[in-house]
Amino acid sequence: MTLSRRDVSDLLARHGIHPSRALGQNFVVDPNTVRRIARLADVGPGDHVVEIGAGLGSLTLALRETGAAVTAVEVDRRLVPLLREVVEPVGARVVEADATTLDWPALLAEGPRWSLVANLPYNVATPLVADLLDTVPVIDTMLVMVQREVGERLAARVGDEAYGAVSVKVAYWAEASVVGRVPATVFLPKPKVESALVRITRRPVPAVDPSVVAPDALFALVRAGFGQRRKMLRRALTGLVDDAAFAAAGVEPTARAEELDVAAWGRLAACSTS
Repeated sequence: MTLSRRDVSDLLARHGIHPSRALGQNFVVDPNTVRRIARLADVGPGDHVVEIGAGLGSLTLALRETGAAVTAVEVDRRLVPLLREVVEPVGARVVEADATTLDWPALLAEGPRWSLVANLPYNVATPLVADLLDTVPVIDTMLVMVQREVGERLAARVGDEAYGAVSVKVAYWAEASVVGRVPATVFLPKPKVESALVRITRRPVPAVDPSVVAPDALFALVRAGFGQRRKMLRRALTGLVDDAAFAAAGVEPTARAEELDVAAWGRLAACSTS
């Protein structure tokens, strides 16, 4: 069983709670949508799932229906008692915490590999996904619901209009793709934007060998390049990459940041530090 629009409205009204704009709260109130997300997450018995921003538990219930073990994280202390009331009877674990400051190794200690599922507000989606890829290797897969433009950036490839520094970061660690769209009509309150579902699957090894170039050095170069994305790399990377490094990496100095895939960025970073 999951929560309908009426169920969510009644829960909020009974407890005198209004969704927080500051926290970007838009609750999914369509059972078909949360079951679709759970299906796309491709989890089941024996799997460990951590859900960020569990809210009132509608998606949590759908994830538990798959048979997966679910840990639901919620930062809003007003919602935590309601969330416990809804999902603890079906065996989900509830943790009151801020996902951006959480002790992830401690939280995920009970399982060797995890899947993450989340409905992420705009203001935390990109940094949180990037940080989890950088620092929480036990999370193998993610299925995140984010604002459509954010989702397109996370999954973008060379040649896509949305391609940017975060696209390179994601491609370094994982394969990502937009696997669905979610209309504003399934949320309460109704947002002004369309949402996208993005599946992120961690690579067995990073796309660029970290023994050849350290991730920090690579990402610093990527940020510098995209920081002046309208300029040719020769100018955008002045003082960081010389003509010899461009030649050794096989990268044209007249290229722009959005023309380089993660492998090309890796070559450029390796040659510029050698």
